[in-house]
Amino acid sequence: MVLILLKSSACLLAFITFYKVFLERTSNHEFKRFYLLTIVLISIGIPFITFIEYIEPRFLIGDLGESINNPIEASLPQKEAINYIPSILWSLYGIGLVLFTIRFLLNLTQLFFKIKRNTKLKTSNFINVLLEDFVVPHTFFNYIFFNKTKFENKEIPKEVILHEETHAKQKHSIDILFIELLQIIFWFNPLIYILKRNIKLNHEFLADQAVINQGTPLTNYQQLLLEFSSNSSTNHLA
Repeated sequence: MVLILLKSSACLLAFITFYKVFLERTSNHEFKRFYLLTIVLISIGIPFITFIEYIEPRFLIGDLGESINNPIEASLPQKEAINYIPSILWSLYGIGLVLFTIRFLLNLTQLFFKIKRNTKLKTSNFINVLLEDFVVPHTFFNYIFFNKTKFENKEIPKEVILHEETHAKQKHSIDILFIELLQIIFWFNPLIYILKRNIKLNHEFLADQAVINQGTPLTNYQQLLLEFSSNSSTNHLA
């Protein structure tokens, strides 16, 4: 099992390194999205690929004779020392698995309660959830979360709304759920966190590209991003 994890991590490291060197600064964000999701599956699958080679067994007469001459000695079981390290490691892994599962479920529950308890405005394709809190606009599937006061006073620029609608339209939440579930299983692997950051960042590039393609001047859009940026934390699934 350890060998499989090492092989998988080595493959993922190679793919991420290739991405950072050759792909990250390119503008082909759709391909980058596909690449970042695919390399995880490939990295998990590669260690299980085995090549079987059949060979004919050869017996050494000397070894066979020695076993026959000492049948009792050859059949005596050898006493081995108990190794507790695997049990300790599996226990630590189990604790991490439980904690990250609880974290995932809490985040999911928090989003569901946000949707249920706040005002919702349904449009043709999206549902705007209006929150009393002053939050940065964020998206979960077709639900887009805005501050209620700013939304009702039309203080949220159309570019910001389009940005969030792009997240919803392109189903970026599926990618997030996928990588969050992987993080539960491979919580101990730092490469998963690097991959998760790159996936989320590429989502922002995709949404930004959609806004710019609508003819928004780049300088104006940069200013909007600064105005709506915040250090406040949002739900990990949004």
